[in-house]
Amino acid sequence: MNMKLTMAIAMTGMAAALLTAPALAQDVRPNDVKQERRDLRGDRRDIRQDRRDIRQDTQDIRDDRRDLSADRRELAADRKAGDKDAVKGDLKDIRADAKDLRKDRRDRRQDRRDLRQDRRDLKADQAAK
Repeated sequence: MNMKLTMAIAMTGMAAALLTAPALAQDVRPNDVKQERRDLRGDRRDIRQDRRDIRQDTQDIRDDRRDLSADRRELAADRKAGDKDAVKGDLKDIRADAKDLRKDRRDRRQDRRDLRQDRRDLKADQAAK
């Protein structure tokens, strides 16, 4: 009788240990928690950088518009004065500034897409946490 009781207690203890060990191990995984925090920090950093890029692109667009406007004024003045060489140069400047403006608009559009994607990533990482 004593042997059976000892065996039953030992089996119960072992079963309890086997059942609780995975639960305890599942709750505490420092590497996973550390990695999740790192991912969240990285996502927030990406969002900040995307916002900075958008602000810079917006400023570049403003500058390009100012340059374009100034070039158009110069073109009008040179046409009025009848200076054909200056008109050619002004037209070349206008084309170059318009090209820069298109490029900066494209960059800003891409940065906005990146920002949206980074927000989605952050939201997904927070939901997974």
